[in-house]
Amino acid sequence: MTKTIDGLLYLNMLRGGAENLNANRIAVNDLNVFPIPDGDTGDNMFMTVNAGASKTAESPLLGEVATHAAHEMLLGARGNSGVILSRIFAGIGKGLENVRQADTIRFIHALQQGVKEAYRAVSNPVEGTILTVYREAVEYTTRQNADTFEALFDDLLKELSASLERTPELLDVLQEAGVVDSGGAGFVYIAEGMKAALAGLEFSASGISTAPKSVNLDAFTEDSELEFGYCTEFLLRLQRSKIDIDSFDLNAFIGWLNDVGDSVVAFKEGTVVKVHVHTKRPGDILNHCQQYGEFLTTKIENMTLQHNEAHGNAGFKLTNTKPKKPYGIVTVAAGEGLKQIFTSLGVDAVVDGGQSMNPSASEMLKAYEDVGAQTVYVFPNNSNIVMTAEQAAAMTRDLDIRIIKTKTVGEGYAAISMFDITVGDTDEVVAYLNEIISGVVTGVVSRASRDVAGEVNVVKGDYIGFVGDDIYVDEKTPEQALIGLCDRLNAKSYDVMLILAGADCDAEAAGKMYDTLKNAYRRTEVIMLQGDQPIYDYIMILE
Repeated sequence: MTKTIDGLLYLNMLRGGAENLNANRIAVNDLNVFPIPDGDTGDNMFMTVNAGASKTAESPLLGEVATHAAHEMLLGARGNSGVILSRIFAGIGKGLENVRQADTIRFIHALQQGVKEAYRAVSNPVEGTILTVYREAVEYTTRQNADTFEALFDDLLKELSASLERTPELLDVLQEAGVVDSGGAGFVYIAEGMKAALAGLEFSASGISTAPKSVNLDAFTEDSELEFGYCTEFLLRLQRSKIDIDSFDLNAFIGWLNDVGDSVVAFKEGTVVKVHVHTKRPGDILNHCQQYGEFLTTKIENMTLQHNEAHGNAGFKLTNTKPKKPYGIVTVAAGEGLKQIFTSLGVDAVVDGGQSMNPSASEMLKAYEDVGAQTVYVFPNNSNIVMTAEQAAAMTRDLDIRIIKTKTVGEGYAAISMFDITVGDTDEVVAYLNEIISGVVTGVVSRASRDVAGEVNVVKGDYIGFVGDDIYVDEKTPEQALIGLCDRLNAKSYDVMLILAGADCDAEAAGKMYDTLKNAYRRTEVIMLQGDQPIYDYIMILE
């Protein structure tokens, strides 16, 4: 029986949790309350927990492993479920900070910290979700006072499963769909994998290749000039033998980094300082920082190589060390056509992602940095990306990040197309943009993944037209569904109808539908563009 755990065992437990969730993530994805093939909770949770399990170095010190793993999960968090999961482990990490080993009493205290941190991260907590499942399980486990970790995880899993089964009683949408909460289910799989590690099973760091990254040596020759400098990242463990850790001034440290480099991101977790900086002299920075402690990890990459590899790729525009411009715009989109549309509207960085493929907090953070602006306006364009965008914003130090909570591509398109920096100061610009999105309706057409009985009877394989969670039509073709959706939404009362055709649309059928809509809605300007977005056959924006 296991009375205490150290860093090595805890890391193996995290790896077991990641591996078990990976084996079952499709089952978690399928617990989708809406009848279209866009369930991604299992994917988001796996990539979040795997960021901690695969990127954390082995150490016998429990506090060190727990803190580093939590930090990596915060950066790797994707989607609302992933953000909440990262916050749970951030709380656990805080509860185990500076601890070499933990008994069950200390570990239960850390689990309780996970509850507090997770609820703190959600502005309006909804019961019947992973929050409830985790909280009720921790409360039950606390009352049992187990003295071994095997018994502790037996108690935890017993109540996790029981609470998960009760989630439909708390959320009508789960009851109607006949499913349990997907985030709660994902956490059950993680806990099962962690328990398996207690039984002596060994797990490796899964999901991330350890093979060295291939480098195009021809991209930087003997005649090249170092235009972009080096992307320099490291974890610095502050050392008591070198400094008074309690008096370490992070703001002064960041100020020095800004004097010698650019695109600085630095924050402190316990006694570890995470640093990202662009510089032409990384050796000077490393030598300077070693006066505070010793390096746990370092990574230095020639950004000229990065620029040549990434130039034109979806996701980011790399910048050099020019002074920051007053403002920049970051948005999220999937589909080459849609990305080009946003770029043509003046967007500085389009992060690759959307429904079923949510970007991580680290990807959002990188986009904020690479814009090279003092104020960055962010348009997530998906309700499942807003929390990730906010988490990334919380990790910045010297940027003013303003997140416009666009929950659809339609809201993002309308706000960005009417973006006007001259309306006033930053707060007034945000208010102006929020007013714009309040008057936008985004209708979507997608194939139904299952039958659903209701006001509109949905047949698996048909095409449904919906706005938010409200289904308006079920038809045999996507074009019929969009025409029917226009009628139900009274499209004639809007000035503009913009249609984004998806990647799988039939061009001839789309053209005929476009002619039909133009004839039917002569007072509405009907525009159709190729968005190339996945999952959604058509996105319709009414303004």
